[in-house]
Amino acid sequence: MTFIEKLSAAWTANNSLLCVGLDPDIAKFPAAIKTRPDPVYAFCKGIIDATADLACAFKPQIAYFAALRAEDQLEALCDYVRETYPRIPIVLDAKRGDIGATAEQYAREAFERYGADAVTVNPYMGFDSVAPYLEWKDRGAIILCRTSNPGGSDLQFLTADGKPVYQHVAQLVADKWNTNGQCSLVVGATFPDELAQVRRIVGDMPLLVPGIGAQGGDVQATVNAGRTSAGTGMMINSSRAILYAKPDQAAGEDHAKAARRVAADTRNEINRFR
Repeated sequence: MTFIEKLSAAWTANNSLLCVGLDPDIAKFPAAIKTRPDPVYAFCKGIIDATADLACAFKPQIAYFAALRAEDQLEALCDYVRETYPRIPIVLDAKRGDIGATAEQYAREAFERYGADAVTVNPYMGFDSVAPYLEWKDRGAIILCRTSNPGGSDLQFLTADGKPVYQHVAQLVADKWNTNGQCSLVVGATFPDELAQVRRIVGDMPLLVPGIGAQGGDVQATVNAGRTSAGTGMMINSSRAILYAKPDQAAGEDHAKAARRVAADTRNEINRFR
């Protein structure tokens, strides 16, 4: 099953466009987990188990794991998802971007070492820096287009030939790079007008949409701007708002139960506008 097929199946099976981001920060872990020999694995596994029936994808952000010297725990988590929840795609958020020979090694890292179904990549160095990921025809290449951070406008909104750069990226990926039907784009929820523009350019191509939750993106505006005619087409990511939801002590919640509650509320809010 290809990444796109697996994602489409997860949209339907879990009735969800919610992507759960995994950005582990030990300082925010419950005390009992901090003392474990594998705290990153234990914390993220709890989140995965609590939200697997609510998510269309899991998105580990590799920098959080690498900074903690926890790449081995990330490998174990990816193995766990593939074995326990094989229908949920793993999107490795790495934002890689380098020359072809180096990109080949980054592709091996994502798809062999971690067994990811898709990886985020940076198109700034052009097609030859993206092509090695496309050689893995059953995997996804999710290309940065209009990112959710305010500074993205410094370059992405520059005008060339009468159009902003992010629109050139969207057109290039849709018209020339997506020859195997495996491409997707990153477009932030914090810019719903630009999200709508990208949707018009790329048709039904899947979009990874960060920026709701802690970054403040509006769910209704995001869904209205980015959904396809079938009411799908997006992985709407929430990370910190789910991972570090405050437990309701009166209800006897732990961190995983609190994460599930927020994930369910987010999934249901998204579905209200589909």
